[in-house]
Amino acid sequence: MVTKVVILAGGRGSRLSEETDVRPKPMVRVGEQPILWHIMKIYAAHGFTDFVVCLGYLGYVIKEHFANYLLHRSDVTVDLATGGLDFHSQHDDRWRVTLVDTGDASNTGGRLKRIRHHLPDDEPFLMTYGDGVGDIDIGALTAFHRKHGRKATVTAVRPPGRFGNLAIHDDLVEAFTEKPDIDGQYINGGFFVLHPSVLDYVEDDQTVWEHEPMTRLSTDGDLLAYRHSGFWQCMDTTRDKLQLTRMWEEGRAPWKIWR
Repeated sequence: MVTKVVILAGGRGSRLSEETDVRPKPMVRVGEQPILWHIMKIYAAHGFTDFVVCLGYLGYVIKEHFANYLLHRSDVTVDLATGGLDFHSQHDDRWRVTLVDTGDASNTGGRLKRIRHHLPDDEPFLMTYGDGVGDIDIGALTAFHRKHGRKATVTAVRPPGRFGNLAIHDDLVEAFTEKPDIDGQYINGGFFVLHPSVLDYVEDDQTVWEHEPMTRLSTDGDLLAYRHSGFWQCMDTTRDKLQLTRMWEEGRAPWKIWR
């Protein structure tokens, strides 16, 4: 059974510096909500609502966001005599969110290692980055992972070749190359399913998940690809942010799979 969703939300996003000077990249807004909210809504639409968010750069911004989540989304009566709050309206986001400081300077693998104690010992968990959205069928993804029985599944997508290239044969990832200059290849789209034992491949805070751990998993035959042919987009630049915002505001956001 898969219950936990881990989201890497500690990055700064240097190519969005006009936004990320004052907020971490996952808090950059697409429409009226941060992209982190959009990602969580995707998982929640498939019934996954127990989140572990890995914080780093300006992590307090994300803590304050969730600490005030009810206040910002509800009508409220404030009793100034007692300090009490009465909330008069409900929202649909029945989530449990664990916010973990994983260090300002930690890399992606190091952040995962730091939250291991929040994961069940022998139960797969879901993991993704705090800057990518798509109409991923999370149920089909987890079923694919259970069926093949290996340690790790990565969602493979086909946007322009700015990200890590996946060489796939019969769903087995035979090689992983970080950021090749090749268009049209399958790339690492995030949206992983991972057995906790993959964290044994992470040495320390400076380990980059996309380097040695993924390479070793592919070499050992323990990394399979779930091929996603639908929409996927990473918010890596200002251009990406504007494109996603335009799609959202025009009511044609493919990743909006919830009501």
